[in-house]
Amino acid sequence: MVFLWPTLLWLLLAVPLLVALYAWLLHRRKQQALNYPSLGLVRAALGPGQRLRRHIPPVLFLLALVALLLAAARPLAVITLPSEQQTIMLAMDVSGSMRASDVEPDRITAAQNAAKAFIAELPRHVRVGIVAFAGSAQLAQLPTQSHEDLVKAIDSFQLQRGTATGNGIMLALATLFPDAGIDIAALGGRQAMRPRALDEVTKQDPAKTFTPVAPGSYNSAAIIMLTDGQRTTGVDPLEAAQWAADRGVRVYTVGVGTVQGETIGFEGWSMRVRLDEETLKAVALRTQAEYFHAATAADLKKVYETLSSRLTVEKRETEISALLALVGAALAVLAAGLSVWWFGRVM
Repeated sequence: MVFLWPTLLWLLLAVPLLVALYAWLLHRRKQQALNYPSLGLVRAALGPGQRLRRHIPPVLFLLALVALLLAAARPLAVITLPSEQQTIMLAMDVSGSMRASDVEPDRITAAQNAAKAFIAELPRHVRVGIVAFAGSAQLAQLPTQSHEDLVKAIDSFQLQRGTATGNGIMLALATLFPDAGIDIAALGGRQAMRPRALDEVTKQDPAKTFTPVAPGSYNSAAIIMLTDGQRTTGVDPLEAAQWAADRGVRVYTVGVGTVQGETIGFEGWSMRVRLDEETLKAVALRTQAEYFHAATAADLKKVYETLSSRLTVEKRETEISALLALVGAALAVLAAGLSVWWFGRVM
């Protein structure tokens, strides 16, 4: 535990002095009882239980004093509180490889079901936006608190060719930072369906100066990207991750399917799809987030449950002076109440 005003802890030295004073008063009363035999007979008649009870109010008062002195030193403690993150962007892969059935019933259905379950568990104050990406990226749903609109957007996914993971991240960032200079038109449509350099989709305003922040330091939003394949077109996901890192946004990555890969057919095409774990891990690492692998539908559900708990609560160093002051006041009131109840006086 850390204290903002640690010098006030010297006041705790008064506690042993008070204990010594209390012991001296007890000894003095004992001497008076010896001088007056009638008082000694009364004390003996009280019994050990009554004699022990008379010490409880002073002990409670002493504990109250300790709690109040600790509160005065303004202690800090790491406690779990509701997260400040108010917006979560889901960037979901809708490429043709998501029709693979190695994750039952198939990857896209498992991903949709897990995403809907994830949204259902979120507190209502958290806004969620959805980006769907394949050969290009489209904003399927602006950030909203309406779970019904989010479910409709997820159910409307249509599989397409290509995998532009970097475009998915960039479009999520453009949604979170509309003034960041990201060309949304360059991320979607036919022009997006080829490898792109990052400067082709970003146009920084010379009049505005941008200062990068520490990775993972932006606490108002986070991105969750789910994909099952390798980037085949669009912006390099590592360059997109650096954009997110410079703005402090964490990008949690979820890999769906088997690492070994699988051969699937799609609209007359035959392709082998393989999960690019190394890139997904690098994206998460660069943004101070985490990578998760989901080989089955059950794994995918657990991943979203884990993300829900991590994104809706967080551990923060918080001042707990008010809590200790409340405990001290409660102990003082209890000590006074017991003293009046048992002995008809306030200690």
